[in-house]
Amino acid sequence: MKVKIRTKGVHLSMPVPVSMVGFVIRFIPDRIFEDMKSRTPGPYCSLISKDIISLVLRESLDLFKEHKGLEIIHLEAPDCTFVSLKL
Repeated sequence: MKVKIRTKGVHLSMPVPVSMVGFVIRFIPDRIFEDMKSRTPGPYCSLISKDIISLVLRESLDLFKEHKGLEIIHLEAPDCTFVSLKL
């Protein structure tokens, strides 16, 4: 997976092994997940937890490897900020 972030002052390109994504999720604070739950409507808020997201990622690892190079996120803002996430 490759993360690219460009702003006027920062140009960051960072490769992240797909297998490390689950490891990184364990270190995200619980308050972040609680904040996401509070902004998620109705029945879907029960799906936002570290355990559920880790399970989804583990089950999706084969698909990530199969579709290597697929751009998941591509954002460009009017102030020339650019964010890209590729598998």
